Amino acid sequence: MATKVFGIFDKGQKIKGTVVLMPKNVLDFNAITSIGTGNILDAAGNLVSGLTSIVDGAIDTATAFLGRNVSMQLISATKTDASGKGLVGKETFLSKHLPQLPTLGARQDAFSIFFEYDANFGIPGAFYIRNYTSAEFFLVSVTLEDIPNRGSVQFVCNSWIYNFKSYNKDRIFFTNDTYLPSQTPTPLKQFREEELQNLRGDGSGERKEYDRIYDYDVYNDLGNPDGGDKLARPVLGGSSTYPYPRRVRSGRKPTRKDPKSEKPGAIYVPRDENFGHLKSSDFLMFGIKSLSHDVLPLFQSVIFDLNFTPNEFDSFDEVRGLHEGGIKLPTDIISKISPLPALKEIFRTDGEQVLKFPPPHVIKVSKSAWMTDEEFGREMIAGVNPCVIRLLQEFPPKSTLDATIYGDQSSTITKEHLETNLGGLTVEEALNGKRLFLLDYHDAFMPYLERINIIAKAYATRTILFLKDDGTLKPLAIELSLPHSNGIQYGAESKVFLPAEEGVESTIWLLAKAHVVVNDSSYHQLMSHWLNTHAVMEPFIIATNRHLSVLHPINKLLYPHYRDTININGLARQSLINAGGIIEQSFLPGPNSIEISSTVYKNWVFTDQALPADLIKRGLAVEDSSSPHGLRLVIEDYPYAVDGLEIWDAIREWVQDYVSLYYPTNDSVEKDTELQAWWKEAVEKGHGDLKDKPWWPKMQTIQDLVQSCSIIVWTASALHAAVNFGQYPYGGYILNRPTLSRRFIPEKGTPEYDEMVKSPQKAYLRTITPKYQTLVDLSVIEILSRHASDEVYLGERDNKYWTSDSRAVQAFTKFGTKLTEIEGKIHSRNNEPGLRNRYGPVQLPYGLLLRSSEEGLTFRGIPNSVSI
Repeated sequence: MATKVFGIFDKGQKIKGTVVLMPKNVLDFNAITSIGTGNILDAAGNLVSGLTSIVDGAIDTATAFLGRNVSMQLISATKTDASGKGLVGKETFLSKHLPQLPTLGARQDAFSIFFEYDANFGIPGAFYIRNYTSAEFFLVSVTLEDIPNRGSVQFVCNSWIYNFKSYNKDRIFFTNDTYLPSQTPTPLKQFREEELQNLRGDGSGERKEYDRIYDYDVYNDLGNPDGGDKLARPVLGGSSTYPYPRRVRSGRKPTRKDPKSEKPGAIYVPRDENFGHLKSSDFLMFGIKSLSHDVLPLFQSVIFDLNFTPNEFDSFDEVRGLHEGGIKLPTDIISKISPLPALKEIFRTDGEQVLKFPPPHVIKVSKSAWMTDEEFGREMIAGVNPCVIRLLQEFPPKSTLDATIYGDQSSTITKEHLETNLGGLTVEEALNGKRLFLLDYHDAFMPYLERINIIAKAYATRTILFLKDDGTLKPLAIELSLPHSNGIQYGAESKVFLPAEEGVESTIWLLAKAHVVVNDSSYHQLMSHWLNTHAVMEPFIIATNRHLSVLHPINKLLYPHYRDTININGLARQSLINAGGIIEQSFLPGPNSIEISSTVYKNWVFTDQALPADLIKRGLAVEDSSSPHGLRLVIEDYPYAVDGLEIWDAIREWVQDYVSLYYPTNDSVEKDTELQAWWKEAVEKGHGDLKDKPWWPKMQTIQDLVQSCSIIVWTASALHAAVNFGQYPYGGYILNRPTLSRRFIPEKGTPEYDEMVKSPQKAYLRTITPKYQTLVDLSVIEILSRHASDEVYLGERDNKYWTSDSRAVQAFTKFGTKLTEIEGKIHSRNNEPGLRNRYGPVQLPYGLLLRSSEEGLTFRGIPNSVSI
């Protein structure tokens, strides 16, 4: 903070300000000591009971900010000192506490502050703030009133403020004005550049809790080599063998056995990425952590090791019992689960000692419709993973695997297999009519099957489907493949299964479909969900904070779509995708999981993330200027594509409108120094393993900027919503979306075959996810599928003062209105009986791209960001 105060405050005039903040003791859940007791430590280290004591303490400690504890200094945007920087005003301290301010959010406190002012100071454009207390607080906003020649001035802060000695330079905040770098008022230019330098850091040292530094690193913290070979994992990123997007650098010390890997420990999250812990989304994230570290080991050791509840379901009714009657637990188990709200959401106890999950949407109307072939096909275009199916354009399907390594991986499906159920059409006629489709996981899983099948019994799958006259998809054949018994270099050994409705053949067909879904569930969780939304977004967030000032229009455009992503990604590295984590425990690839996602990332293309490009690439749409959105869908009743194209066009129109306010020419894009540095680093460092790919936009035109920002917004919001919030509605019923396979299709003459004939349900249950892993799955995806009470949805902002530019506000209002209109269209389509894929045999209307939602498990809602 400047020590020299300029002599401009001598006329007695004052500027009134209102400072809104939240004290740490209201927000901090990090002091929780154990899941077993539900007790916590307060700021002084005293044991207190439960959540209420934290919240109740808010008002008691508000007065701690009175007196000489928090100070501010205004910085002029119009007047400079001798060095050319904006004048810095006198240090002024918070004064009166204003607890009754009507605009306050939950558990926020307001304070007044009065700055001495002289007209020679000009108009404030920024301020310094110092915290002289030992505890951090969350600064929400600052409003200055009655500024001469300006009126009110808004500062949207949303930042943690630690003791001033924690920082090399004093914390600075800028107004909600918007400037390109070249248009920044001269007095603010150096402050703008210095703040970005602070956020970039110097790339050295271990990050501390209070840091706000954004830097890049590879995924070298998923394994723990020092814990043994079983916990060692390859470093992802920085090599052609294991390419990967970058994550936020922590700078922890290396492991003893592998100097390229970081030691396990607390995950660093830049402090402002870790929002106030009073947020409901933080409850959910804390629930995942508690589940992983405390609750699931408790269940495993106390229940299953004692065999109180055998680790097998014996009937479909028993599976449904998880949602209808629950599992009776031994005495004292429930009492060991913390009563925090996050865990109450996971473990409902409707009766004493009973664990019960909410009923998944997929069985709310019919308990057996999930078994139909129509529903099996429908979920490929309206389920939780609708982004993989593609048009079959050549027959038989071909493999892209290197034949010198993997031998002949050609499909063994024949025309005779398909034409049995083509209703008189030949394969050639169906191909030419664009009526054959492929769900292909063969190449993704085949290279790993030998390793996977050490602990599982899985196939690499191909499924061919037929588009019927009524618009629904009918599965024609499923190919299940294993590495050749003499070695993978000799190719694949495959079997083809055809639909059947009666007898043992119908059970075999149901098992074949289950193996397909196991592939699909694992691919969805690792690639469609984690890699293609969470992981690929983090580099853009890092680059934005390093190179786009908060005054920059593109920062203001993208900021809402970054909220909580780094936070949840850090949690994922600690509890979900780490060695021995929840994903490895309960999904097919096990220890190979994240490595497989690295293989898929080799073929990731940024520009293909735009929905129109994705649909065209998969053969599911063709360009047609006479059709809505300029595309003609091959499957007209494709809920994800139909609704998604409307959302995509609305996003693109909003981005176009907004960008045009600040960039009148292509030249203005090329000459924006912050923008060019942002894009260069996002590509060359954030996605450095793919930096030389020719498909990256060059960021030389307005079109490049609009396209790139539209893809980022789409990926963070609608794409993530489409692949995330259906997880529990569909997968909460494990029979519908199993995540593990433990048996191959039984052969005649084996005990497994005889069991299948005698008890088809038991044979199915012994093949798919067992009971403990089912509890893991359901507990996690219930959390991931929930909306927080403070969710901010597409077309909304969490602060109405996000910009002072009325033109941008008007364009954003237009965007919100458009999204509301789209919601109405989706509801109308869901009520059209002829569109069978929109509700299917399970009678579940497609709602994943309805932009708004209530709190909880709703099967709808598009949050702005990848926040869970």
